[in-house]
Amino acid sequence: MSDEIRLAFAHPSERAEAMEAPRDPRDRISLRDHEVEVEIGAFQAERGATQRVRFNVVVEVRPHPAPLADDVDRVLSYDTITEAIAAELSSERLNLLETLAERIAARLLAEPQAERVFVRVEKLDRGPGALGVEIVRSRRPDAPRLVQPAPAEEASQHPVVVFLSNAAIAAPDLPRWLDRLEAGPHPVILAVGPADMAAPRSEVGPAQRRIDLLAIEQNAWVLAGRDPRCVVTGTRTEIDWAMKHRQIVVWAPSKIVLDAVDRPPVSPRDAVALALWFAQEVEARRLVVIGAQAPEAPRLPVTSVSPEDAEAAL
Repeated sequence: MSDEIRLAFAHPSERAEAMEAPRDPRDRISLRDHEVEVEIGAFQAERGATQRVRFNVVVEVRPHPAPLADDVDRVLSYDTITEAIAAELSSERLNLLETLAERIAARLLAEPQAERVFVRVEKLDRGPGALGVEIVRSRRPDAPRLVQPAPAEEASQHPVVVFLSNAAIAAPDLPRWLDRLEAGPHPVILAVGPADMAAPRSEVGPAQRRIDLLAIEQNAWVLAGRDPRCVVTGTRTEIDWAMKHRQIVVWAPSKIVLDAVDRPPVSPRDAVALALWFAQEVEARRLVVIGAQAPEAPRLPVTSVSPEDAEAAL
């Protein structure tokens, strides 16, 4: 029992050595005490502030079948571990260390050489000691390897984002616009602003931000009620799935905005500017604004039209 307790608090490299099968020796690549300041956590006090997070990672790899010949391309680089951590930290804001550890492990196990991964992630500023999780994951025989998407497949996922003003949402021509968008070659994401009614007001900035985002989401459901083809979605996973299956997405912004690593530089009250930020985040082909004025965007074609001229612009 004492040895089990010692291993429970030992560095992942010691646990890896203790768990090694005698007839299946593996090499190990490790990253020790890698600290990053990041915003993470499920509690409200952890939002809007960064904290130190420490990573200890061990990747077990099978010995290379051929001589290494001092060739860096034949080994799993240490940079692969730090890049996996950076990639998952930058993908979206997370609430749980468990989620972060799982994603890091999955990314590393997709490397061709990796067989088993030990990941320990600890928060250093949430208590008198280090609070963390540790996981051990092995690569399944059928697990996918890291591959780049084919250029044609990647390009097909660049959507057209269409912002609809309240006048556009209520327009009798809306079903015909959706017909045109649905028949087009590219995925479609619809964005809206709040309804034409006063929203509650709060003196607290973060509270007001949530109120304004929820007001937009209420109006997204109003749009969805106008046509059953409009599916309200709020996560990147849902949006990606809907685009692949040719559904018309209505963006519910709360989760993506609040979880963004780089927060939008605009207020949710400026719904058109928020839609432009989102269109850039999803690498949209273009943004079409119906019934409102859109700002110029250096990285994205933007078209502003009246409801009367919308069909031609779509």
